[in-house]
Amino acid sequence: MKSRRAFHGRQILRVGMWVATMSLMGMLSTQADEAVPAPVAIGSNMDVALEYTLTVDGAVVDSTEGKDPFHYIQGRKQVIVGLERQLQGLHVGDSKELTVTPEEGYGVIDPSAIVEVSNARLPQDAKPTVGMILRGLNPDGKSFRATVKEVKDQSVVLDLNHPLAGKTLTFNVKVLEIKPAPPSDHDTVQAGAQPAP
Repeated sequence: MKSRRAFHGRQILRVGMWVATMSLMGMLSTQADEAVPAPVAIGSNMDVALEYTLTVDGAVVDSTEGKDPFHYIQGRKQVIVGLERQLQGLHVGDSKELTVTPEEGYGVIDPSAIVEVSNARLPQDAKPTVGMILRGLNPDGKSFRATVKEVKDQSVVLDLNHPLAGKTLTFNVKVLEIKPAPPSDHDTVQAGAQPAP
């Protein structure tokens, strides 16, 4: 009887040690899981630093190569809508090729934005040539940019569309940094605003 009791005692001791060991392992595993934070993703009001190269019709038209990274704040309409939408959810270190259609880029070409103006309305020292960029103010006092599309004897044809209107844009981007953005004046007003009745 005594040997049987000793045997059962050893069994209980082993089971108890096994349970304690498994419990400790579970605690360590849980603590390890909790210690690894989820990677930060691009989301609303995040300050994002990017490297990018923009190509249109196979030609590079803009790039951060050899320059400081490009910074913008997600959700504040600081970049074109198609690019912002596709950057949402990316993480630091992600590299991706993004294609933006004209509708989500700089818009489709508006034929009504192609106008003919008299040479008399141009600056006196201007000698327009096809492809020249002219800048000025419209009757509302807003600045505009126009590309000389055609030169005639007494007038020029100006294209007031954005130079990249109607173009499909290809961005090769690499996310370098993501951090919370400081609140803007707009955010501060919104945060303190009272709901409409």
